[in-house]
Order: sequence, then structure tokens, then C-alpha cells
Amino acid sequence: MTVTPLGIPRRLLEFTLDGEPVRAPEGSTILDACRAAGKDIPTLCEGDTLTPKNACRVCVVEVEGSRTLVPACSRKAEAGMEVRTGTERARHSRKVVLELLASSVDLSTTPRVAEWLKEYEAKPDRFGPDVARLNEEPRVDNDLYVRDYGKCILCYKCVDACGDQWQNSFAISVAGRGFDARIAVEHDAPLTDSACVYCGNCIEVCPTGALSFKSEFDMRAAGTWDESRQTRTTTVCAYCGVGCNLTLHVQDNEIVKVTSPHDNPVTHGNLCIKGRFGYQHVQSRD
Repeated sequence: MTVTPLGIPRRLLEFTLDGEPVRAPEGSTILDACRAAGKDIPTLCEGDTLTPKNACRVCVVEVEGSRTLVPACSRKAEAGMEVRTGTERARHSRKVVLELLASSVDLSTTPRVAEWLKEYEAKPDRFGPDVARLNEEPRVDNDLYVRDYGKCILCYKCVDACGDQWQNSFAISVAGRGFDARIAVEHDAPLTDSACVYCGNCIEVCPTGALSFKSEFDMRAAGTWDESRQTRTTTVCAYCGVGCNLTLHVQDNEIVKVTSPHDNPVTHGNLCIKGRFGYQHVQSRD
């Protein structure tokens, strides 16, 4: 017999969302409430396994009585608050943020950005041909994953996943200030000379493809990467007895990358180097 843990019940809060009364469990964010109500709020830096960083500001909404727009990903819902998600002010702010991001970095591999640019009528090209753009060559210094900082929006999710929120390796940090700020390892060294343990949990949370499997990077460069042809199969890692769940992404009968379900109580989306990258023996043809 399967026993489902009930957990501690949470009190429901009542507030107004776009003129409609809604209820949300105490401790929920405005973004949680929006999703529960079927409202699509764009966000890039928010991650379901990490504490919100409020970095991208794409998810801003208006709250009655607040002087500034608030990030829906981190602002907790409160009883009696009045939230408006589609006001001209909120939509204009999202439009400008998307334009600034798309004009400075490559968002070509960022899920849904093309859709949002169209929805908010954002025009990144309006800043002109001389706009400051981050054009960095991809760093390929190991056989497992690639760092393409030309796609990095400085959301800090990789820093948090590598740091005290999950891995505690602290191999990744932010170097520089202002427009010179970069995600880097100590002394900006090659990854092989850093404290990286190659768990790949930074890849799992990266929203733009700035961090990717080398297999995916190579296939994209060759023009063969096609997610529509890929199947996903969730299984249990066979390397040890912890019971981590793996999701195998397979294209043309080859494993092209491995992720982990974020709702799994064992892994919460995190893996070690064996679970994330140790799949080559499965498809050995020798």
C-alpha cells in the first residue's frame, strides 16, 4: 500500500489578481499564484529548485500601494493585496528588459524568448548597430560541457547551484563589476584547473544555454540538434544506491544529454558527475 505524506497544511490567503479573487497557500509567491490561475508571466532567472535572485526583472507586476513594480518570482502573496499583471506599465517594463537583454547577449537558445519578443513587441535592434554587445567565444576546455558566456544574462543561478544552495563546491562566482561582470571560476582559469567537480548542476539551471553539454554544443554547431526528434525516458541511476532519477534525452538512438526531474524528492534536479555524464557505456558499440 502506498502512503502519501500529508505534510503540514498551509493556510490559504485571499487576494485579488487582475480583478478576480484568488486563494493561494501561505508562503506562495505572486508568480506561484499566477501560474495556478493560468496566467503566463515571463521569467528567466526564476528556478523551481533555487531561491529567487530577482536578477532578470522580466516577471514584474504591479501591486496596489507599491511605488515600484515588484518581481513576481520573489514577492510573497499577502492577504488582501491587489495585483495587476497586464498593465501598460508592467508590459512596457518587460518589453524594455527583453530588448536590453536581447541586444547585449545571444538569446537564440533561450526557450520562449522569441515568443515573448513578439508578444511584447520588443525590438532589440532599435538601439542601433553600435550597441554594446557581449561577444565572447565559447570556452571548450573539457570533454563534458561548454561555457558560452556570449549567452549569459547574469542570472546567478549557476553560482547558487554550485554554492551553498546545492553543491557547495563554490567553483563559480561573479568577477568584475558593471558591464564587465562575468561568471567565472577562480582566476578565470580553465575549468580543468578549478574546483569544479563536473556535477553539471549549473547546466541544469541555466536558462539560456550559456552552459550546455558538449554533445549538445557540437550537435548545434553541426546543425543536427533537433529536440522534436528526441525522446525522454526517466530511469534510476545504476551507479550507487542513492536512487537518483535520470531523464535520458535520446536522438537517433543515442543519448545526447541527461537531466533530472526537479520534483524528485531524492535529487531535486541535481546529480553527480557519474549520473550526469557517465552514460557512454550504455551506447558502446564495441
